[in-house]
Amino acid sequence: MNLKYNKNLKALSQKAAKLVATLYDKSRPIFSYAEAEQILETRAATDQVLAQLLKRGVAARLKPGVFSLVPFEMGFEREYMGNPYIVARELSRSKRKIVSEHESYYISHASAFDLHQMLTQPQLVVYATVPKLVRARTVLGTEFRFVRCKKEDLFGITEMWVDKTEKVMVSDLERTLLDGLKQPNYCGGITEVAKAFSMKREIIDPKKLTLYCLRLDIGAVIRRLGYIMELYQIGTSSEWDILLEKLTATYHLLDPHLPPEGHHVARWRLRLNVSEDELRALRSN
Repeated sequence: MNLKYNKNLKALSQKAAKLVATLYDKSRPIFSYAEAEQILETRAATDQVLAQLLKRGVAARLKPGVFSLVPFEMGFEREYMGNPYIVARELSRSKRKIVSEHESYYISHASAFDLHQMLTQPQLVVYATVPKLVRARTVLGTEFRFVRCKKEDLFGITEMWVDKTEKVMVSDLERTLLDGLKQPNYCGGITEVAKAFSMKREIIDPKKLTLYCLRLDIGAVIRRLGYIMELYQIGTSSEWDILLEKLTATYHLLDPHLPPEGHHVARWRLRLNVSEDELRALRSN
């Protein structure tokens, strides 16, 4: 163990040592003020202990009311953040006094692309989807953005290990791809989303993908999904036909954040502002 860190631990008060030990026993290296108060029982003791932990570098403040225990191998480090996906989980639900493992949030968009090993660009932002308003914030140089969704749209979510002891809720493969089609700007653009479809086309469940899409019931997403599934031969005509039946006469852009240009595809009621040749070139062999 780092000697400086070990010295700091030994110098802790009995209450501070109790808090650190209890949090580690509960596998809560990132914790809220409310959790600390629950363990220490009084606000005065909590304020005193947290001030001591922060001063000695045994804990770091991530934001007001949210803290992280610093692993002993980090030594005396006042600006330690830890795993960004665990931080995103805590920031998503930090207002609650009792923390639930199945809080209504999930790691999404480019961050879910990363967890599903589909990211081909460096990730500069951590994304989570939540059914409430949570403002974006930057913690120790990492930006966290929270995408708001309807409660009924919290589906297609699974648990995933992100380190040896911690799991987070993350969109499953099919929901991750649909979120990319819905908001490609949070995933690096439509070409990055198409690349992910191509990369994972052998393991995508086309039935699940189609059912999820119908459940979301967003016209632009239905069009983009049908077009990309057919282009990359994901699923069969039975899934494509289900999506075709949902189309109206309105045209949508393939990428809603690029200029409205390119030719129209009548079959899918799409305007291809990214060329089909470019999309075909992304297909994995």
